[in-house]
Amino acid sequence: MSESTDSAVPADQTDGRTGATAGASETAGAGEAAGASDAADAAEAADAAESGPAGQIAAGYAFAGPALDLGALLWEGRCLPERQIRIPLAMLNRHGLVAGATGTGKTKTLQLIAEQLSAAGVPVFLADIKGDISGISAPGTAGGRIDERARDVAQSWEPTGYPCEFYSLGGIGPGIPVRSTVTSFGPVLMSKVLQLNQTQEQSLGLIFHYADTKGLELIDLKDLRAVVAFLVSDQGRAELKGIGGLSTVTAGVILRALTAFEQQGASEFFGEPEFDTSEFLRTAADGRGLVSVLELPAVQDKPQLFSTFLMWLLADLYNDLPEVGDLEKPKLVFFFDEAHLLFNGASKAFLASITQTVRLIRSKGVGVFFVTQTPKDVPADVLAQLGNRVQHALRAFTPDDAKALKATVKTFPHSAYDLEELLTRLGTGEAVITVLSENGAPTPVAATRLRAPQSLMGPIAAADLERAVKSSLLHSRYAEPIDRESAYEKITAEQAAAEAQAEAAAAAAAAEKQAEAAEKEAARAARSAPKPDPSLAEQVVGSGLFRSLARSIGTQMGREISRSIFGTARKRR
Repeated sequence: MSESTDSAVPADQTDGRTGATAGASETAGAGEAAGASDAADAAEAADAAESGPAGQIAAGYAFAGPALDLGALLWEGRCLPERQIRIPLAMLNRHGLVAGATGTGKTKTLQLIAEQLSAAGVPVFLADIKGDISGISAPGTAGGRIDERARDVAQSWEPTGYPCEFYSLGGIGPGIPVRSTVTSFGPVLMSKVLQLNQTQEQSLGLIFHYADTKGLELIDLKDLRAVVAFLVSDQGRAELKGIGGLSTVTAGVILRALTAFEQQGASEFFGEPEFDTSEFLRTAADGRGLVSVLELPAVQDKPQLFSTFLMWLLADLYNDLPEVGDLEKPKLVFFFDEAHLLFNGASKAFLASITQTVRLIRSKGVGVFFVTQTPKDVPADVLAQLGNRVQHALRAFTPDDAKALKATVKTFPHSAYDLEELLTRLGTGEAVITVLSENGAPTPVAATRLRAPQSLMGPIAAADLERAVKSSLLHSRYAEPIDRESAYEKITAEQAAAEAQAEAAAAAAAAEKQAEAAEKEAARAARSAPKPDPSLAEQVVGSGLFRSLARSIGTQMGREISRSIFGTARKRR
């Protein structure tokens, strides 16, 4: 009984310790136990992450070759900095899409990728429609948010600017002007831009052929307009008669389409000096890839002009670059921001051309990334060619938004995430990513907290931009437009000469006609003029008595003369 009682006595009383001391001991013991428990939980979480879905996702991004670092894996609301999400450098020519609602960080994502491409020696082309990418040329500014993001994703952040060239379409806005000649653009591409049908396209090809054989250079749109107008004129209609001719109706369609195209600002884009697209493939003196930034804020309301430039640029590069297959790193990577402006209102012919170009230009070592709000902004045939996906948050505020969200989820591979829920609660600078692995297979879908760009996240000052443009070696080569003699001037001169000749001939004919008329008038006047009264002598000579006397005298004189000649004498009576 006593043993049982003793054994039931509290230990602090048995040991002779005070209650306070005992309480402290219990608290310390509880803290140690809690710490041990937290450590055990962390270890258990790490083991689970290692062997669970997070570990499997991270394993899909463990590439052997060079890769770009995008950020750290997000799993169950936690950022795992040791789980890095990357994209193989060699897979950048398999094209890609950066999508997401406004304000979710799309532009910063393309800036992040462009920086690392430049650092890897890959030239980059950026279409800057909003005017907020020029900051890639200047070092970024450190701050609390950047420091926090760098810690979250295990990024060693250093402010860095990258070598840039700034361009503009035909001199519209700041930048080195980018121009093309109509001849370089070609009849097929021009017909697609003008939305001509097959018959009209063939007629346009005939016009280009005629201009080429006659030495009529098609440099700007007024050259093309002059040739079309000439070939349906009285003077030029016979020129094409032997090879099919050009109907007045078709010429009218082409001229109206050219007028609409010019209203989009296209006349600024066509001309000389023509831009050499190989300028986009250059690297800086330090080996970094040159970032070519096309400044488009001044033409963001002219989507047809931007579409025209894109079509020509890709077609020109495709025609000039040799086939190279798969390279260790691309020759060039394009980023087209606000891609919905590119495809809105685009003709079927234009979409077909873009699809074909995107499909085939990969083998030339060129990668193309489209940046837009939702994948539905990109046609399905084009979307199917994009192997790398960075999807920022989407909104589901309306039934249309919800439908777009469901459609976006269906475009991703099977995922361990509930993507429909995840895509609506991603924060700024977070995205769902899947890319092509080194063997070309899609990687697991990974929610990612993205790294921060190291360059300035915003536009540089207008004065700095102007200074960068004018200090470029390309400025003196392309800045001033050249309007040399071409089809318009030649046809105008020929028409002027023909008109002058016609005017001279008409003047001569008019003078001759006037002279004939004057001569006839003089004769008519002479005939109708009254005769003057005869003089006295004329009256005498014209009288009958004088005429009778003259006859008598004449007869008598004639006889005398005859006798004299023939020797007959006058008979005496």
